[in-house]
Amino acid sequence: MSTKVASFTESVIREMTRLSDAHGAVNLSQGLPDFPCPPELKEAAAAAVDGDRNQYPTTFGESALRTAIAAKTARVYPGWTVDPETELCVTCGATEAMVATMLALVEPGDEVILFEPHYENYGPDTVLAGARPVYVPLRRPDWTIDEDALRAAFSPRTRAIVVNTPHNPTGKVFSRAELDLIAELCQRHDTLCVTDEIYEHIQFLGPGGHIPPATVPGLADRTVTINSLSKTYAVTGWRVGWTIAPEWATRAIRTVHDFLTVGAPTPLQAAGVTAMELPATYYTDLAEHYRELRDTLCPALADLGFELREPDGAYYVLCGTGAFDRDRDDVAFVRRLVTEIGVAAVPGSSFYADPAQGADLVRFAFPKRQDTLRAAIERLSDLR
Repeated sequence: MSTKVASFTESVIREMTRLSDAHGAVNLSQGLPDFPCPPELKEAAAAAVDGDRNQYPTTFGESALRTAIAAKTARVYPGWTVDPETELCVTCGATEAMVATMLALVEPGDEVILFEPHYENYGPDTVLAGARPVYVPLRRPDWTIDEDALRAAFSPRTRAIVVNTPHNPTGKVFSRAELDLIAELCQRHDTLCVTDEIYEHIQFLGPGGHIPPATVPGLADRTVTINSLSKTYAVTGWRVGWTIAPEWATRAIRTVHDFLTVGAPTPLQAAGVTAMELPATYYTDLAEHYRELRDTLCPALADLGFELREPDGAYYVLCGTGAFDRDRDDVAFVRRLVTEIGVAAVPGSSFYADPAQGADLVRFAFPKRQDTLRAAIERLSDLR
């Protein structure tokens, strides 16, 4: 076994879903919707299959999808121009996009800065590229950047910093001031910014609440933006994502992507074109829908005694468990939630390199129907 692989553990998030299924629990662990995607997307995917669009695609993405992504980006973020021929690579989900970016642009021995808590894939992706993760804490309770810690994390070996906004697992949306700080440091240290923006349309701060780092002065020429269909269009199983990056970086990412997966599913790329052409009202309705789900779950959790900051984006809430888990054993606590209460969540330690830092935290996901959330709340009331 590779020494890199030997340092990994199984995905805790996927493990909790299996436990949820085994015990008949309400699954608030994995971030997968339990409601259907837009019907237009299903119709477009079926039409593509029926039309025999079932063979290998262009490795770095079908031209129609790349053109549609570029056009949609320009509509949503005026002034952000993307060349679909040279600055875009379609991948098998954001997960592949991240690891392809790491393998393409990070050298063995480099350092990659990761904010903690963080989505569990970022550390292993860094290690697979032969680099060393350097962790910078986000400060509770508002999950703000510790400026001194961030400045100290940069070194002559720093190759990249990973930004996830809106943020999983905290629901934080990075502010303009925080992004300006990142831009300053990336320019000073000639560092790449790799940004995961799969929750870009799930934010509750209103127009302009989410700021793509690539649009911040000083970052346009050094940012790789990662996105996908999964969260915005409720198709987490389709595995269609993409990167937007300067031409020199895209050329490298496309090369790695070709040897990783060849290409994303052809008929689902065709459906992606339909997704990119949905009207602006789809996105405003999406944000309002998730706001209503947030406003169902979060007050109920707070009333039960969980400590939380209402998320500004994404569809997770990270909660303190001090009222229930005096031993600070988040893994045992979530297992008890599954087996005794009948609700699945994710232990906070899975989002930290040092598990002790998240031992008093648990993450709940709310991309669920209202009746699913109400059923979970009713079961959680047994914690009283």
